[in-house]
Amino acid sequence: MTHLIYMRLAAVLLCIACAVGSVRVAFAQSAEPAVVKQLEQPRFHSLKSDRVNVRRGPGLKHPVTWVFRRVGMPVEVIREFENWWQIRDSEGAQGWVYKGLLARRRTALLVPWKQKDADQGSVALRVKSDASSTVIAFAEPGTIANVRECDGRWCRVIIDPYEGWIEQRQLWGVYEKEAIRP
Repeated sequence: MTHLIYMRLAAVLLCIACAVGSVRVAFAQSAEPAVVKQLEQPRFHSLKSDRVNVRRGPGLKHPVTWVFRRVGMPVEVIREFENWWQIRDSEGAQGWVYKGLLARRRTALLVPWKQKDADQGSVALRVKSDASSTVIAFAEPGTIANVRECDGRWCRVIIDPYEGWIEQRQLWGVYEKEAIRP
């Protein structure tokens, strides 16, 4: 008797699932085709996690092409499609990530283009936004800095435990002459 009740319950649930599925299919066929939105003004965000899958296209059905493994890494958002954003990294590689894995917190990479050079040279973190200002610390190329403000030429950043100013042209993660208010 109990077996018969379970069989009937399963049949009812199957009918409901099929009805809902057919409604979804009918709705999907009548909906306007989805469009990838090209941004007029790209913007920078940073990774929320130390493991972010980058996919070939927007959605879970697309294969993972690589994985970011560095929380706080700045990326440039260049397109949007529903909950997926196409991003570009400091090396120019592009892919799609789920927007929930990105933070609005502004970060920047220190002279990432020098990471490949044999003579890397370090970046001076200064007390004031002036090339003749006292150096607080030196940071290596590829270091992630938390951006607090920029005046178009200099940015005030935090590289734990230090806070100071770095020339904006030595950062990837802020645009040339971009002003960021604290």
